[in-house]
Amino acid sequence: MVTPQQQLLLDLKPEQPPTLDNFVIGANGELVSRLRGLCDTSSFDALYIWGPQGCGRSHLLAATAEAARARRPVAFVHGAEAGAELTLAPGSLLVIDDVQGLAAEAQVALFRAFNAARFLGLALLLAGSEPPLRLELREDLRTRIGQTLIYEIQSLSDEDKAAALRRHAIERGMLMDAGVVHYLLRHGRRDLPSLMAMLNSLDRASLEQKRPPTLPLLRELMQTSLDLDQDADTP
Repeated sequence: MVTPQQQLLLDLKPEQPPTLDNFVIGANGELVSRLRGLCDTSSFDALYIWGPQGCGRSHLLAATAEAARARRPVAFVHGAEAGAELTLAPGSLLVIDDVQGLAAEAQVALFRAFNAARFLGLALLLAGSEPPLRLELREDLRTRIGQTLIYEIQSLSDEDKAAALRRHAIERGMLMDAGVVHYLLRHGRRDLPSLMAMLNSLDRASLEQKRPPTLPLLRELMQTSLDLDQDADTP
């Protein structure tokens, strides 16, 4: 972990909070447009978005909730942390991540929120790891979720990922070898958060070791990471 003193010494820029503007859209343009619409107090839509870990679900939910707070009340709940009551102000936006983690009493509370949405002027933004039909929830709630606007978050192409990594490097002031991004895409983990994390590690190592962010340094980092993973798997 980098301490505040190290951060000041290394001039490392803090990570940007998730916004709808810094989300790499790719083929998700219609979805992002819908999410922007939820920020408006006149929107009463109910959306369900789904996709595997690392696809950007949490980014989109946090970004939408933050953008909406300037215009309407927002209740943001993680599925496993939801209780038997959902306190919702009229005109608010209810955001629930990982709906598959809702306990039985929380599922009842969400079903009630669906029933009250029209009268209270609620908008709902729900997210999970599976399409509605595969959610292990009570049948009436699964049916309600299946009647919302449903979007699967589309995977980014390698071109999208490369553009995002280059933009991220520019924002951090990195002057790296042209082959770094190509190597990352070929040999790194495929999801964008992991690729970004490795790029940040390269930037940090470059500053700590006073070496340019070159391909040899990246290979050293990735080998170290691989060794640590193997050690962690060893009983």
